[in-house]
Amino acid sequence: MGGRLNSLTDVLKKTLFFFESLSVAELIPYVHRKMLKDYSLPQVEEKVNLCLSQHPCFYHERGIWHLNLEGLRENDQFYSLLLKRGQPLNLRDILKNGNTKKKKPKKLLSEEVLLISDGRLIQLDNGYWGLTEWEVETSHYSLKHLIIKAMKIHPGGLSVQQLHEVVNSWRSTEINSIKAVLHKFPYFELVGEEVWSYNPAIQIIYDDILKKFISLIDRQKVRWHRERSRWRSKFESARQNLQEAMAGQREVAAALAEKLEMAGQHDYMLTQMAEKDLLLSLRKREIMRYREHIKKLESKSNSILYQCRLWVARAREAKEDVKKLKGILTKNQGSLEGLFTKLQQYKEKDRDNKARLLELKEQHAIKVAELQTEIVELKQKMERERVSAALEERRLLEEINDLSNDLKRTLKVEEEQQKAYFIAQQELAVAREGYKSLEKRMRNPLVRLVIKICSFLKRYSKETV
Repeated sequence: MGGRLNSLTDVLKKTLFFFESLSVAELIPYVHRKMLKDYSLPQVEEKVNLCLSQHPCFYHERGIWHLNLEGLRENDQFYSLLLKRGQPLNLRDILKNGNTKKKKPKKLLSEEVLLISDGRLIQLDNGYWGLTEWEVETSHYSLKHLIIKAMKIHPGGLSVQQLHEVVNSWRSTEINSIKAVLHKFPYFELVGEEVWSYNPAIQIIYDDILKKFISLIDRQKVRWHRERSRWRSKFESARQNLQEAMAGQREVAAALAEKLEMAGQHDYMLTQMAEKDLLLSLRKREIMRYREHIKKLESKSNSILYQCRLWVARAREAKEDVKKLKGILTKNQGSLEGLFTKLQQYKEKDRDNKARLLELKEQHAIKVAELQTEIVELKQKMERERVSAALEERRLLEEINDLSNDLKRTLKVEEEQQKAYFIAQQELAVAREGYKSLEKRMRNPLVRLVIKICSFLKRYSKETV
């Protein structure tokens, strides 16, 4: 079948025809890979849900979607034509060849809409129509779903070699990859010696648990990113404060160096006090000013040291918060391990129930054997009664012959009545179709206006007469 699929509806028809039944979560990867590659997964899920709910050829049971292959009666002629030709056909070319007059575009559109909502037919991107059952591309489907399809075809179970033969007819695979898939998922169960079966109920439970686990991990990831950004902002602010503290320390060191230099100058001035009495008053003023400056620098250095101590205390508090978060993470991991242990307990309960079912089957076989012995005894009694009933049958045969003659006469009368009833039904169907077409015409506002005018004229003519 040449050409690609035209729309999302045709992709969903192909996929559901091959697998018979799938959930929306299982349909999303195939649709995303086949058609909607530029969309995100939530957008693809929204498109798939909208398409499945809009078209009547799809129906769902307990969250699992199926394809309705019964089709519409209006499309049976086109479907049989495609089966005969065995290749895609264009609807416009068929209508041109079939009718000399051109059909209206509205009628052509309505016929194409009927074909779209038929599960047996798909449209290609070149405008041609084909059958859903033609050439399913199994290379786009995962190995897990191919194994599930094989298990659904053989519900009694298959060995690994049989599974490999069935799956290999669709797509070339290795036995080791099939074994890996069977051991990976819990809804593939080992029924007997190397015989595997598929349990859809466990798959539903597994998918629910997996969704909850993924949502929990997503929440934890969002929380972790939030905490990471918060700690990063704290780290940046702490680094800025540390830079300010280092700058303050440099200023303090410069102030101390200046203080030492001033002290040296002061000592030098004291040694030369005797020689410079004239300049003493001027020097005293300078010394007082230098002392005030030194006091200011000391107070500034003390404030910077106090800020440094505050930032050290905040850094210690941040370390304690990190320890608390690690403890919360360990608790979450413990709760996840508890969930997995509960799942294993459910599996053990399921095995116990299977053992009970085997015991009930054995009891049922014993009861069946007892009933068979009773049946043999009843057959012997029946043979005895047949001999006595043979004489009565001869007598009754004569009566039956008379009654059969009467029955033939009544059957002839009944056939004539059925023919008359069938003709009446056909006439009734024709009348109903005519009534429906009249109703459609009556809905036109112009027709209603004309009817009102006619009724008004009739009333007026009666009144004048």
